[in-house]
Amino acid sequence: MTRQTLTLFDPALIRPALIDALRKLDPRVQWRNPVMFVVYVGSAFTTALAAARPDTFTIGVTVWLWFTVLFANFAEALAEGRSKAQAASLRGLKKQTWAKRLEGDYHHGALRTAMKWHPLEADSLRKGDVVLAEAGDTIPADGEVIDGVASVDESAITGESAPVIRESGGDFSAVTGGTRVLSDWIVVRVTVNPGETFVDRMIAMVENAKRQKTPNEIALTILLVALTIVFLGVVVTLLPFSAFGVQAVAAPGGTGQPVSLVILVALLVCLIPTTIAGLLSAIGVAGMSRMMQANVIATSGRAVEAAGDVDVLLLDKTGTITLGNRQASACFPPQA
Repeated sequence: MTRQTLTLFDPALIRPALIDALRKLDPRVQWRNPVMFVVYVGSAFTTALAAARPDTFTIGVTVWLWFTVLFANFAEALAEGRSKAQAASLRGLKKQTWAKRLEGDYHHGALRTAMKWHPLEADSLRKGDVVLAEAGDTIPADGEVIDGVASVDESAITGESAPVIRESGGDFSAVTGGTRVLSDWIVVRVTVNPGETFVDRMIAMVENAKRQKTPNEIALTILLVALTIVFLGVVVTLLPFSAFGVQAVAAPGGTGQPVSLVILVALLVCLIPTTIAGLLSAIGVAGMSRMMQANVIATSGRAVEAAGDVDVLLLDKTGTITLGNRQASACFPPQA
């Protein structure tokens, strides 16, 4: 798998994230995060007040509230951008290749020089098609070797450092689209249709991973919503109490006045756990992105949480850490 390393504030991520932050101002998107939706409604409310009676304080509070909403959107869009970049790097494995599709019905054991083929785009192949792959060719799709034997470089897909032998029959007949034939030739019968290849499934896993919440994240969201409701009730009751207090204790001709709606909205945003709610989804996506940098695809947020408890990782493929053609470096005769 090709690894793409991006810094935290890489320009390739910043620019799309800024655009996505504005797109996420759609109320249908904001509703997915109840706490930030309250801030979103408060921002719209203070904007209406600033338009009706413009003053420095109201405009300043409105600007800060919108900045809070946009910052939460930007953090989430930035984290999602890293996942999209990883998916894009996987799509890079799906280079446009041409397949050598054999004409007519193929008979096992046919001479290489007698094979007739015509070029065809890899995306046009269907399950059951038979193609020829020679030295230097890229295998156009997932399939099964039905004739020939060849050395295949699968490092781009599996990370295997040494070439592997693929031949018809047995356990070494399966080949993956996007791998490259290094020597000899093989005849491959395509076993999948477009969109069902190994790389396509990997891309789908990366793109769908960020949509699943962990049980802890769901529980934390419920807690944040409960706290928001409590503080919302507290702030709502402040306005009538403030009006009653001004009427009860203000001296005749005094200048006392109830607390303004702008201040109440600003107080609500300060009381509710805005920061946690704004960064909750971004943290979840960023955790999966960190695992993707290590070429580990997590299909759910629960897998990311489980990875935090892993102390030992066992790998069953020794080819990633050895030469493949292992050679003796020294001989030690038995001692008498």
